[in-house]
Amino acid sequence: MDPWLIAIPSFAAGLAGLTVYGGVHPRSQLFGHTVVRTDHARKLALTFDDGPNPAITPKLLDLLDRYHAKATFFVVGKWVRESPSLVKEISARGHLLGNHTDTHPNLFFCGPQETRIELLRCSEAIGQATWEEPRWFRPPYGFRSPWLGPLVLQQRMRMVMWTLIPGDWLVKPADWLIERMKPIAAHAQKLPQKNQPSSGDILCLHDGDYCRPNGNRAHTLAALEYWLPRWRDLGLEFVTMKQTNGKAVEA
Repeated sequence: MDPWLIAIPSFAAGLAGLTVYGGVHPRSQLFGHTVVRTDHARKLALTFDDGPNPAITPKLLDLLDRYHAKATFFVVGKWVRESPSLVKEISARGHLLGNHTDTHPNLFFCGPQETRIELLRCSEAIGQATWEEPRWFRPPYGFRSPWLGPLVLQQRMRMVMWTLIPGDWLVKPADWLIERMKPIAAHAQKLPQKNQPSSGDILCLHDGDYCRPNGNRAHTLAALEYWLPRWRDLGLEFVTMKQTNGKAVEA
């Protein structure tokens, strides 16, 4: 048998595997520079996707105020247009707004033009609500395509993923989510040891539901109510993405 007939399918399978890795692994840099950690072990970046959500976001803002915590909200353009005053309130309270596309598609399956429009329309919605242009972007589901990185850079943004995504979009009890968020405290408790990490965590949570307005994220609020004082007592500082230079590779 011709060895090329064996090599070509193997090469294609390897290329497909590499493409999938580059598109979905949170620490992959294959499809563009991606921030996956903060620049200091004591800095915890709280991030919230899929809002704004009139049923939850105002309560979340009050909770964050109580613990002097700043966060980054990766908003969906269609919901920004539904609640521009809420988006303005997020910014007015000292939080950072990021782009999470206009309609929350899976960008792995979107072509370059569709992707460009998704990013642009979300940024325009944020700009109309706040007169500010977002500088940070998170892809829906964390899925990226080969052309996403250049498009993000063209629109003067930086791409952000996470170190922990506990799955709060699932309808689960608060206790389940609290357990899933334990790694943040575990990392903080290791900091006094000799080989402490030089970079910190980015936590991905959700204050909204991209499918419907007024999504129920009460379990997310309850889990944060539990963890925020504990993280603070462990010496963590709650920062926006703007307050950290970010790291593209894990320390």
